[in-house]
Amino acid sequence: MRKPPDFALEGGALDALMPMHLWFGADERVIRVGPTLAKIAGEEQLVGQRLFDIIDLRRPQAAQTVEGVLALAGMRLRLALFRRADLPFRGVVVPMPGGQGGFIKLSLGVSFAQAVADCDLTLNDFSPCDQTVDLLYLAEANAVIAQESRNLTARLQKARESAEEQALTDALTGLHNRRAMDATLRQLAGDPMARFGLMHLDLDFFKEVNDTLGHAAGDHVLTHVADILRAEIRTGDIVARVGGDEFVLLFRDCDDAELLQSIADRLIRRLEEPTLFDGQQCRISASAGSVLASRYEVPDPDRMLNDADIALYTSKHRGRAQHTYFDDELLAPVTGTVRPN
Repeated sequence: MRKPPDFALEGGALDALMPMHLWFGADERVIRVGPTLAKIAGEEQLVGQRLFDIIDLRRPQAAQTVEGVLALAGMRLRLALFRRADLPFRGVVVPMPGGQGGFIKLSLGVSFAQAVADCDLTLNDFSPCDQTVDLLYLAEANAVIAQESRNLTARLQKARESAEEQALTDALTGLHNRRAMDATLRQLAGDPMARFGLMHLDLDFFKEVNDTLGHAAGDHVLTHVADILRAEIRTGDIVARVGGDEFVLLFRDCDDAELLQSIADRLIRRLEEPTLFDGQQCRISASAGSVLASRYEVPDPDRMLNDADIALYTSKHRGRAQHTYFDDELLAPVTGTVRPN
């Protein structure tokens, strides 16, 4: 059999084939390191140092000399740089001929992702046939998939929040709807420490606007009313459109009937100011009825709404464009006609 010729690798070829090699001499001094290993070591100069001053041989642990390390030839080693004890390597040692020391080929195991991130490693830092390259491609693919998954989750979350918001919003005015008002009212009524007021407001003469100027004018008036109500309430208060021209306002931290009267008077004055639609004046007013949670031993949402509606009916019956605060005297039967528009 023909004997293969002896040959030696130039440094550049050695770096390309095994960019994480470490060559040490019989005197334990490091002779050469691959460029990727040098990059991981950072500012520490490995060449010229004693092998056991820079390498922590973790398994097998018996080797404490060059001879001991060379005796492990062919075995799988677990080791790390003392400088980067958090980045374990796998390695295999090969003795150099003529007792000239040894050669350790290193590779990154499970720590490759951390090494890539911490040391800014790229594909160019590894041999093309290194398994780490496949791991890098896989990690990159996983990162892309993970990012897409996060993006999809964010889009779905945004869509869900948008759907929930739409389910609680009146489409025409952008105010809360009956469902949102009911949920907030139940929440407030269920808090024994909550002090709040409820006002039921109904537009006067709105039907005349619809009948004379059309439903487009009516929609214009409703959005105009919504703008006024939004502008007049405090941050944290709730205003909801609960019917065609009916609105419910919830006032947090409110336990003052005179304050409710003042708010209602201001709202009615503003709502009586005419608004223009296609050059035509739209004139309306409003009637309101209100109640405070503090008048009940245990506030009940349905009862509060009913009592505020009784107060509102009283305002209508008394001539519209006014506010009535509910009290027990209003429970007496009211003679007369049906509730005015």
